[in-house]
Amino acid sequence: MVQKFIIRMLEQLENRHIILASASPRRRFLLKQLDIEFTSISAEVDESIPEGMTPDEIAVFLAEKKASHFKELLEDPKNILITADTLVLINGKILGKPANLEDARAMLQNLSGNMHQVVTGVCIRSKEKKRSFTDWTDVYFKDFSPEEINYYLTNYKPYDKAGAYGAQEWIGYTGIRRLEGSYFNVMGLPVQRVYEELCRY
Repeated sequence: MVQKFIIRMLEQLENRHIILASASPRRRFLLKQLDIEFTSISAEVDESIPEGMTPDEIAVFLAEKKASHFKELLEDPKNILITADTLVLINGKILGKPANLEDARAMLQNLSGNMHQVVTGVCIRSKEKKRSFTDWTDVYFKDFSPEEINYYLTNYKPYDKAGAYGAQEWIGYTGIRRLEGSYFNVMGLPVQRVYEELCRY
């Protein structure tokens, strides 16, 4: 029964062109695991935000802002565009991408031994509809020694990652004690939720 449902869903999407608008290799990898054909594109988008937004609102705002950058693609009714933006928060404060080595070190020291949250905003748009949502995950890190932080920063390049770390890298394997929510959301795309939304097309 499940197999028939999946086949029907894939057939339904066969006449659609799914486009992932993201430069993130992690998001491309995750979407590929759904066994759905798609193409990927990327572009530089201004990520400034209005004041007074909640993290939920910021994540959705940025995902929708990225989608609006590709309005011409949405003129084709076959196209389904997926955009996303991931935020890392600790004690309600948003940690962006580190500007340099010392910024990355300070972020990891702040996350060490603490629970932080990861929220990803996703926008799925076509000519006829738009669906935006967020997905939250609580991440519990062990205490990192200065040597462990230095090892990670020396051997990996987390400067394109919010919070200065990748869950799929060494620091995630050795440091994440517990997760509440989707692991894939921490990687940058809550693929289970994305799958559910695509099934509705």
